[in-house]
Amino acid sequence: MINVGNTSINRIQALDDFNSAKNRAFFSRIQHFMNTDRDRLLSFHDVKEILKPKNQVYRGMQVVPIRLIVGSEGRYRDFNKAFLPRRNHLRARWMRVDEARLGDISLPAIQLYEIGGVYFVRDGNHRVSVARSQGIEQIDAEVTSLSSEISITPQMTSDELKAAVIDYEKKIFYEQTDFGELTGFYDLNFTMPGRYDVIYNHILVHKYYLNEKKEEEIPFSEALVSWYRNVYQPIALIIKEQWMALNFPGRSTGDLYVWIVKHWDFLKKKYGAYSLSEAARDFSIKYGQNRNLLFRIMAAAAGRIGKFFQK
Repeated sequence: MINVGNTSINRIQALDDFNSAKNRAFFSRIQHFMNTDRDRLLSFHDVKEILKPKNQVYRGMQVVPIRLIVGSEGRYRDFNKAFLPRRNHLRARWMRVDEARLGDISLPAIQLYEIGGVYFVRDGNHRVSVARSQGIEQIDAEVTSLSSEISITPQMTSDELKAAVIDYEKKIFYEQTDFGELTGFYDLNFTMPGRYDVIYNHILVHKYYLNEKKEEEIPFSEALVSWYRNVYQPIALIIKEQWMALNFPGRSTGDLYVWIVKHWDFLKKKYGAYSLSEAARDFSIKYGQNRNLLFRIMAAAAGRIGKFFQK
């Protein structure tokens, strides 16, 4: 009878714990309604896509600080940033885990991925949620680590992580190529990771074509300067003359350069000869935010004005 009574009491307490945790999640959502990313649990898949780890290592059993568990492999929509439950369908399983805690019943260790100094739940989301909601600071976990050059802080959002990766990629690109020293240009910026690798490949392709007319292999630095002056700068000028920044708010000149080159290549393969200026205008009209008649008139007028001053 005592066990039955304790079970009943524990169930009532677990229900009260779940409702309290869910209410805290609700108020947290209200508190962050102007910036929902601050309340959103990170997706392990999204983080992998941003960081692109090259290898992973099994670390075995460890004691992990719960505050460093910042995301989930598959349940990132069910819990908020503090691992509080956001949905009613979590109640039954959440309560069973909490009842086990209240009854001093041992549960299996959770499984985590570690990357950038923080952790993502592979298995055991409800156990993490219950533990964190009850103020427990550490948890036993089976850990697999993935390589990363970027450190992640517990409060970091996916956008902040993306920005950190871009900053890191820019630093490496400028250091390894001497791009700033060779060109005097330090504002080659992007809003998406992976673009500096694209630029590096563009320079290599440009170097290949330059070498076709040379008896000796030209140095990479010479090809870089030639690419900057004869490829990037003319396209950047077209972007400015056609006011493309107005049609792609929040995007950089570097972003537009990459897209225009790709679109230009597509148009040349489809139609044959196609001018770079027309390719930029076609891209802006088809994919820009302001794809309306007024903007088309403005873009066309900008193109004519640019041609007039080039005469």
